[in-house]
Amino acid sequence: MGAGIFFDTRQLGPLVECGDGALRCARLRSVTLERELVAAVEALAGDGLLRAPRGISSAQDARVVIDGRAVLNFSSNNYLGFANHPELVSQARASLGAEGLGSGASRLVSGTMTSHTAAERAIATFMECESALLFSSGYAANVGTLTALAKPGDVIFSDRLNHASIIDGCRLSGAQVFVYPHNDAEALTALLASHRAGFKRAVIVSDSVFSMDGDRANVAALRRLADAHDAALYIDEAHALGVLGPDGRGVCAEVRVRADVLLGTLGKAFGAQGAFVCGPVALRTWLENRARSYVFSTAPMPLVGAVAARAVGLVRDADVRRRRVLGHAARLRAGLRALNYDVPEGSTQIIPVMVGDAARCMALSEALLVRNVFVQGIRPPTVAPGTSRLRVVPMATHDDAQIDAALEAFGAVRGDLGWAK
Repeated sequence: MGAGIFFDTRQLGPLVECGDGALRCARLRSVTLERELVAAVEALAGDGLLRAPRGISSAQDARVVIDGRAVLNFSSNNYLGFANHPELVSQARASLGAEGLGSGASRLVSGTMTSHTAAERAIATFMECESALLFSSGYAANVGTLTALAKPGDVIFSDRLNHASIIDGCRLSGAQVFVYPHNDAEALTALLASHRAGFKRAVIVSDSVFSMDGDRANVAALRRLADAHDAALYIDEAHALGVLGPDGRGVCAEVRVRADVLLGTLGKAFGAQGAFVCGPVALRTWLENRARSYVFSTAPMPLVGAVAARAVGLVRDADVRRRRVLGHAARLRAGLRALNYDVPEGSTQIIPVMVGDAARCMALSEALLVRNVFVQGIRPPTVAPGTSRLRVVPMATHDDAQIDAALEAFGAVRGDLGWAK
């Protein structure tokens, strides 16, 4: 057994015999499946790719408690530090008292809770779009929206480093998908020139800030290409909203580009849960009727909508927090380079520290945790083989001393690991 993973197949119990042997055969298949899964998990462990979440026994904040120990947290998408903001916690409690816990069923079956519609109105106003529709998660929003918009006979052009939820939505849509090299407008232009004419509907889809690299898409170039080739522009602003652009409205707002479909999440800078899709009223109506992850999912709890509506105001007024988190990121990026770490250029709050080898990456992550700094290692399949990295993410609620402490730990662990300084 590898990496401390143990399985006891004696717990499977005896096979059960019956007249036609059906139960016995079913039990045999169960034993076979479990043995195959044991072998597969052991193979992951042997390759240094077995993953398990850390147990956190505190709120998501600049410090979290892991195994009873308070450590600095540089692994969260809680960019503005709103995940435990007292106003949002108070709003959640008020919603529980007024609307209860569950939403009953999908909104098309059991109706729409007042807090859901209030959140959608607040989001649409904030994003300066006609309408918004809530989803239970960013994954559900991307998969549901892409499969509702594209079908066989249509074509999607997708950036190679788009989020997994975009990739899965593209695949499930049944449309022809062309993947263009990351941020390569020339390659996308060539693909559009060669293939657009053969399809009915075309969609260009991209993250605005890429979650594992922290770089930005050239959304202005994507808008020009979409207009030139009669394509819709679909932008996922999940990692930009709250942090970038005027009032935190993202990269599209920053460069004055209007996407035909714009997706945002509430579980990152907004400190809550769920996601939304913005666009014209016709888009919302179509998604209400044809986005399967919306139509066939129980609606988010009412408190999600109530908290989201309140979080919009906090995000809008968070200019000081935006400057702070981006300032922290700039200091970390420069400091890590000075310590001889491989850190690509960037201007967002996401800082990849490139390591390459998965086992070496996790050794660095573990060594930092020993020194009370939590930075999660990112390995395949999240990133390509040979590109494992630490994803360092500051929050607005970190102070300067904590940034200094993180850099000090990064410097010290090179000696701990025997890495050249």
